[in-house]
Amino acid sequence: MTRLILTPHHPLLATGAVLALVGTVVLSPQSSVAGATEQLRKVTEELVHVRTGDGITNGGAVFGPADKSARPIAVIWIHGSTANFYQPTYIGIARELASRGFTAIVGNTRMHDLGNVAAFRGEQRIRGGAYWGVPSEQVYDLAAWIGFAQGRGFTQVILAGHSAGAPAVQRYQAEKQDERVAGLVLASGRVQPATTTPDPDMLAQATKLVADGRGEELLRFPNRPSPSFTSAATFLDLATAGPMQTDFFGVQTPNPPVTRIHCPILAWFGTREADLGTAADLELLKSTLKRLSSGPARVDTTMIQNADHMYVGEEPQVADTIAKWAETLVRR
Repeated sequence: MTRLILTPHHPLLATGAVLALVGTVVLSPQSSVAGATEQLRKVTEELVHVRTGDGITNGGAVFGPADKSARPIAVIWIHGSTANFYQPTYIGIARELASRGFTAIVGNTRMHDLGNVAAFRGEQRIRGGAYWGVPSEQVYDLAAWIGFAQGRGFTQVILAGHSAGAPAVQRYQAEKQDERVAGLVLASGRVQPATTTPDPDMLAQATKLVADGRGEELLRFPNRPSPSFTSAATFLDLATAGPMQTDFFGVQTPNPPVTRIHCPILAWFGTREADLGTAADLELLKSTLKRLSSGPARVDTTMIQNADHMYVGEEPQVADTIAKWAETLVRR
């Protein structure tokens, strides 16, 4: 693991309460730690729901160590595009974290799956998912999960975002500067700035549809080999996000959003996902942040060996990487 210390200018459901749907402890046969000499630890698993400040109910699960006290920092794992909290590798990573003594919360946001019905407001159906969700509104989802962890006795959390979940956790901390967030994990999140601009015809159409209260209507992307769609509201939210979406780290943009984040960051890619990011991208991240006058107190990077984008078969390695890094935050 490579470490960069940045020194200049750094300080460091249906109810309004959190509901636990299943309170039964499940002892998982898959909850083993890596290494033949380590004793197997049993893991508790619990289905839960949270309700956001704007009335969305999100499902998730909590994994904790059954045979010892949990470490004082919980890990909240946020899924990528079209995925959900019960993605097999996410569950595997959470179980491995619990076997290492860390409570892991895997939670949906309103962006889970291709589409979902996130809520009803009177007679109005609110859709979510990759086609219909509004990405910037995930700040409400993350706030609810952090509040849930706090209700379980954790005063600090690590926000871990995978793939499209990385921009979600980045945006949350840049906007909220939540002191309960001890660190961010950016798991296969984009470093390079966006090189394309929104299609002007789609942008004009989306702007009009949203203004007319028809933001859920689908738009088709032109000139793609297979049909690809998004709702007007989703498209407009992403197209108007500015550097928050296009150049969060300031590779080409002055005063980028990352300057408003002061907690430590851990970033990685898998060695088998070169189309999304490589060690060179992580070096670019470090060099970019080093020249900023403000930003994360510390940036650590690593490569997950033999891992594809979903880390299939490498869940213990991912969990071990998070756990070892989290221990340094505990000591802080």
